[in-house]
Amino acid sequence: MNTPLMLTAAEVSSKPFPYFVSPEALQPDASQSILAWLETDVPWQLVKTDFYEQFEFSLWDVRLPRSLNFLRSPFFLTSIKKRLEEVFEVDLKDHPDITAHRLIPGQRIRLHNDFIPGAETHRLLIQLNNGWQDENGGLLLFFHSDDPADIHKIFRPQHNSAVGFALTQNSYHAVSTIHAGTRFTLVYSFIERSGGG
Repeated sequence: MNTPLMLTAAEVSSKPFPYFVSPEALQPDASQSILAWLETDVPWQLVKTDFYEQFEFSLWDVRLPRSLNFLRSPFFLTSIKKRLEEVFEVDLKDHPDITAHRLIPGQRIRLHNDFIPGAETHRLLIQLNNGWQDENGGLLLFFHSDDPADIHKIFRPQHNSAVGFALTQNSYHAVSTIHAGTRFTLVYSFIERSGGG
């Protein structure tokens, strides 16, 4: 069985926390189909917390177009899980959380680490957008610490790129303020078997 998952030429790093970056997450036609769907009338819900404001919904709770059923198919999910297991040398549970995120001008995600004992331990972000420019904002930032000035690396949310990382006490990250455009992300969140009980 074929899968549109690519995750080609991954750059892997272990510091300040384990992560990898891939310039090509999915086959191009699949990424464009997903983006076109996210730009339609899908059930976005505005979510506000103390460190972010964004629109989101779970892919487990919606009816997907037939052409996008692969996004939660066992074969596709297993392919992602195996890739993360290979890179991070872990054993992950099946059935990840799958959410779509949308950020619009004025929204951002402040510095945080997402570490919750017993909850998700590894995450894959797939960026989806059309012709994103640096002046649009929405840059993914990784930090060495919880100091906003202590930036480790800045990632442009290039269309169809992916970032996978471990959620640890040190996995400080943020998304800079959106100035223009709409930034979409698919988020696959897994739990490590040894860490999740």
